[in-house]
Amino acid sequence: MQFDKPLSDKEFNELDKFLLSDRCADDGMMMDSLHGYLTALVIGPEIIPIAEWLPRIWGSSAEDAPEFKSDKEFEHITGLIARFMNEIAITLEVAPKEFEPLFCEHQWEGRAVLDGEAWAWGFWEGMNLRAGAWEPIRSSNLAPLLRPIYLLGAEEIEEAEIVLVDNPLKCHKLTVEIEAAIPEIHRFWLPHRKSAIAPVQRATPKIGRNELCACGSGKKFKNCCGADPVLH
Repeated sequence: MQFDKPLSDKEFNELDKFLLSDRCADDGMMMDSLHGYLTALVIGPEIIPIAEWLPRIWGSSAEDAPEFKSDKEFEHITGLIARFMNEIAITLEVAPKEFEPLFCEHQWEGRAVLDGEAWAWGFWEGMNLRAGAWEPIRSSNLAPLLRPIYLLGAEEIEEAEIVLVDNPLKCHKLTVEIEAAIPEIHRFWLPHRKSAIAPVQRATPKIGRNELCACGSGKKFKNCCGADPVLH
């Protein structure tokens, strides 16, 4: 499977249909919240293993995981999700200003408005996987960029803040602010980003090829255990 290949419309609809099906829990993610979730994972401070972030897509508990018909179906669906994620990563790496969050759009009082609540919720869930690691941006001058994501995506906000999201037009404005904020948040984390995979460290110091071999033969390492193998 080509993981750098964007989802086709058919594959997008297939994944959408699966997430909407009765096989997934009611509090599982839809395509818009999944897009927000994966975006947070892509641009956040640490690379998180798939075994850690995948279960949250299905629901809030381990019991929410769907029963796949076969290993092949599991690999196919998770492969679509991985490609969806890579599509986000490639766009942000190559053309971050062209990144477009997957927002819903509907009519309100005769005008089209964007609804970023589900997307923001997904992003907020992604942040919560490494809440402590996100602290540097919360205490930086870019902290205000997270506010619209918090207002639309957090499970609970302060009672005094409800007035900021109490009609679709206010939510539309916050949604537009989120789209403008993502490239800046992405740029902030680039020099800080850490891999979740620990580098391999040698158990013993590296032996120079001209040093005596550690096996005790008295020969130089390059003429003993470090000698090139004979090809047959």
